[in-house]
Parts: sequence; C-alpha cells; structure tokens
Amino acid sequence: MMNESDLEIPEGKSVAQLERLIEISRSLNSTLELRPLLQRIARAAQQLTDTEESSILLLDRKTGQLHFEAATNLPGIRSIVVPMEGSIAGLVVQTSKPVVVPDARSDPHFYRQADEQSDFSTRSILAVPMVVRGNVIGVLEALNKRSGGEFMREDVEMLTVLGGQAAVAVQNALLFQQSDLVAEIVHEMRTPLMSVIGYAELIQQPGMTLEQCQQFAGIVEGEAERLTGLADSFLDLAKLESGRASLACAPVDLSTVIHMAVSVLTPQANARQVGLSVNIIDDLPPVVGDGQRLHQAMLNLIGNGIKYCGSGDHVAVTAKREGDVLVVSVADTGPGIPADALPRIFERFYRVPDSECQAVGSGLGLTITHKIVEAHGGEISVSSEEGEGTTFTFTLPLEGAAGDA
Repeated sequence: MMNESDLEIPEGKSVAQLERLIEISRSLNSTLELRPLLQRIARAAQQLTDTEESSILLLDRKTGQLHFEAATNLPGIRSIVVPMEGSIAGLVVQTSKPVVVPDARSDPHFYRQADEQSDFSTRSILAVPMVVRGNVIGVLEALNKRSGGEFMREDVEMLTVLGGQAAVAVQNALLFQQSDLVAEIVHEMRTPLMSVIGYAELIQQPGMTLEQCQQFAGIVEGEAERLTGLADSFLDLAKLESGRASLACAPVDLSTVIHMAVSVLTPQANARQVGLSVNIIDDLPPVVGDGQRLHQAMLNLIGNGIKYCGSGDHVAVTAKREGDVLVVSVADTGPGIPADALPRIFERFYRVPDSECQAVGSGLGLTITHKIVEAHGGEISVSSEEGEGTTFTFTLPLEGAAGDA
C-alpha cells in the first residue's frame, strides 16, 4: 500500500482538472434525484482519474456494512455488500483518509469477493472518503489506470475534492427524499385515518344496532389493515431509495420465482375471471441477486395486471435470454394506459386518471418494482395503447455478464 506522500504530481494537467471540477460541481448541484446523481459522480470520478471503472459505496450505519450503490460499467454490482473489516473501503471509512493500492491482489485489505461477484479484475485502487460535517457517509473508488501506470498525487487530490462535493450532494438528495416522502406519507394516510375515526365514532352513537356496529367494525379493521400496508410500503421504499436496503447476492432461478408468484396470484385471477399464463424458455440461466425482492417485483407486476383486467382478459408472463440479459415481460389485455400517463407510471402514488375505482393498495407497487429492478442492475419499461392492453418489460444481467458489459 502506498502513502499519499509517495505520489508525484504530473505537470500541465491541474488547470484543466480544476476547470472540470467546477463543471462537475455545477452538475451535482443541479439534481436532487439520488440515482442519477450517483451515476454522475461515478462517471466524473472515472473521467478525472482516467480509469477503467469507478464505483460508489454508501455506509449503512445500522449494520456497519458498505453497499455498492453505483458504478460506471458494472451493472450487477449493486447487489454486493462489503464488510467494514477486511476491505479497502472499510479502511477508508475507519481512517477517514484516502488510500492508494498499486497492487490490489497483494494487499491484505483487498476484498476479493467483489471481483468474483462482479466478474471484474481489479489491479489498482484509489479510494477516498465521502465526508459530510465530519461524518463519513461512503467511499468513492477509482479502479485501474487506463495507462497501466500508478495513481499520482493529482489523482488523489482531485478525487478527494470530488468526494467532498459528492458527499454533500448525496446527503442533500437523501434529506430531500426523506422530507418529500414524509409529506406524501401524511397525505396518503389521512384518508384511511379519517375513516377509522369516523366509523369508530359512529359505533359509539346511541341507537346503533349490533349488525351496524359489526359492519362499521369491519370497515375500521379494513382501513387499519390498509394503514399497515401503507406503512410497510413506505418503509420498503424509503430503504430502497436511500440505499439502506440490504439485498442478498446469490444465484437466482428466475423461472422458479415467476412460477411461485403466479401460484400465489392464481386465486385472485380466477376470482376476477382473468386468464393467467407463463411462457419461459427451457434452461433459463440464473441471475445474481435477491430472490425475495425479485419475487416481490413479480407479484407487483402480475398483480397489477390482474387488478386492471376485467372478466375474460388475460395476463401473460414471458421470460427469455437476449445476449447478456434476461428479459421478462408481463403483458395484459386490459384497458391500457393513456399516452400522457405513461411517463408518470413509476412515480410514487400516481394513479392513471379514471382508474381510482380499480386502484386498491398503497400506490407504491410499481415504484418499488422499479427500484428493485434498478438495484439489480436492470432496466424496466412500459408500453401500452388504450383498449389494447399494457406490457411491462424488465431486464436483468446474467450471472457473470456484468464485467463483459
């Protein structure tokens, strides 16, 4: 491991690099959306240091672990958890100082599982702390100089400055999301709370029959269950958006995940007289990720299709391999989505106009599904025509394919 004092400053680059830092600072301050912000930071780090890859790890204070949250060209890396002990990133957090590792393979702090799980070969590392008000919230890493040479003092200085700017921007984005979500929580919970209060008061009115009291008690119970579901969804979304959700990282047979979700939802489909079919290629290769989270995503997508379909409609689930990704589609023959509503379909609590009578639930299912797919390095999209049905499609990188992207 090399100390910062051992580095040399290359001539003729400082002014250009500082100008680039100013541009980056403006870019980081222009958004409060966490995911796009993290990707901007990772790309900027890669450009400033002229390296093959760059990644960002955020610290989970509760577990004491670091989670990969963004990378320039490693789509599957977000499922990887790095321990505080026995890792270079952990050393950076503990010392609050930059670390340069010229030969990662021979360094005792190198966490080899990250390379094994991402199918990337790390030769050298420059890692700097992301510090806000004296607290380290994460680590910014640059991997493998493109020239094959060593990291210089200027690389350390530039990445350290970027790490400081990035930490403030990330903290602001997290605080904005939390305050924004709190406001939405209060708004969404107000209606069921008012129902609970209203019917509880009615039950206590003189002259209420036993039958009426039982009816009102049933409504109160239903609204209380709705509040519980909302609270669970809010907590789920908050963890996914803030990067505090710990995802498992293991081979997942998506065929099994899909069939399990279909089995759970078949009674619901039968009750609504909606057809439900599955078409999956034989020997579907595994993906790396969290099987429970992917099961949750499939339940959300299939359940959403069933909910908006009418008697005689059909929901079809397909899965196939295309190159280095698996492609999963959930297509229904329901009423479809208006073109002007499609861009907002993954927003929190968004309802398609005139669909309120069918909309039962937290209004967060598609948003959570979007976050789950994104956390696995995949992408999700929707296509629809009014009167022709809707198709949700998402991709997941195959096991071992991330480093080839």
